[in-house]
Amino acid sequence: MASIEMKNIVKQYGDGFAAVNDVSLDIADGEFMILVGPSGSGKSTLLRMIVGLEDITSGDMMIGGKRVNDLAPRDRNLSMVFQNYALYPHMTVYENIAFPLRLSKTSDDEVRRRVTAASDVLELNDHLERKPANLSGGQRQRVAMGRAIVRQAEAFLFDEPLSNLDAKLRGQMRTEISRLQRRLGITTVYVTHDQTEAMTLGDRVCVLRKGKIQQVASPRELYEQPINLFVAGFIGSPPMNFLPATPEGDRLKTPFGDVRIDPARAGKLGGHDLLMVGIRPEYFEDASLVDEAKRHLGSTFRARVDVTEWLGDSQFAYIPYEAPEAITTQLRALSRELDAEELRTQAIVSIDSTSRIREGREAEFWLDSRKVHVFDPETGDNLTRDAEAGAELTRMATQDRVEQVQESQDRASADGHRMGGATAASA
Repeated sequence: MASIEMKNIVKQYGDGFAAVNDVSLDIADGEFMILVGPSGSGKSTLLRMIVGLEDITSGDMMIGGKRVNDLAPRDRNLSMVFQNYALYPHMTVYENIAFPLRLSKTSDDEVRRRVTAASDVLELNDHLERKPANLSGGQRQRVAMGRAIVRQAEAFLFDEPLSNLDAKLRGQMRTEISRLQRRLGITTVYVTHDQTEAMTLGDRVCVLRKGKIQQVASPRELYEQPINLFVAGFIGSPPMNFLPATPEGDRLKTPFGDVRIDPARAGKLGGHDLLMVGIRPEYFEDASLVDEAKRHLGSTFRARVDVTEWLGDSQFAYIPYEAPEAITTQLRALSRELDAEELRTQAIVSIDSTSRIREGREAEFWLDSRKVHVFDPETGDNLTRDAEAGAELTRMATQDRVEQVQESQDRASADGHRMGGATAASA
């Protein structure tokens, strides 16, 4: 295993376009790092520079403390799992997994031992003589992972490995990849555009946009303490609602009425005449189901429900709203961070499945004012972000990872001793 360090990495093409622009990122030994962002954000380019498939225009790529900018991919001792699995159709599962070992002239006994160990971990023992055409998508993905495991590489690199699978299988494979990474304790870099994968798999998540890092943090910090409008809108499904607001003392005037925020947070909003309020769907509730004891912690308002979606354990309600044209025009002129989607004129509300709210009718909603985010529409900065609380969330996640890596290393060491003892006995 090894750490991966990127120092001021730039990838610039001949036409001057910078796909990756001054990225600095430290990935600890044994860490599971997710690179996430929309199409064109530079995440796959960055992964290909780590493995050596893309040249680095400037900056330093360090693996295990060693600069590898000029090393060929085969000399970096990294294992990559591709989106299309890259299996050889004429080879059996056993032969596909063993292929990198054959290339390195590994002895037959060692090949057999490593392939058997990998197939045990991935539950492929019953399929070793089958060919890829006779496997399901999930089984093919496990074969690709098996080929990565047997190399005993310094790190695993995944390039959107689950995008070809159906929703149910993606969920199963997410669990398998997470379990495997925890068991092996190996440094892993995983590229995805799917935020569900990003939020459920990684120790930390690096959010990229237009070749630049926006925020690197634990999934929980990204969700609860986003650094800017882009991260807040990108992380979360359904996405965060953004509403224009004007401050008046400890209140924000929004299309849904006045929202009171505590004085400490209100004090951070000075000097702004126009703001953006960010409200996640679950920050709303059906007011009729809110305990009287906590009503004072939020604000209530009435609105007509356009559409509802019942999901079994919850419901989504879509609430249209109108913002004054002058404010909308001012926001569009002011903001470099908002796009048309973020200035939509309906809010998505998550409510309890027992709610009697119905389409086409007016209903009363309650909004938890304590959780509202407030953004500067010009810079995109989250003005109410609690940096200390966010850092603590990531620190706790990092500590959990350190303990898990140590357990994995201890387990691997014990397995190695047992294996060595068995070999000596048989000799």
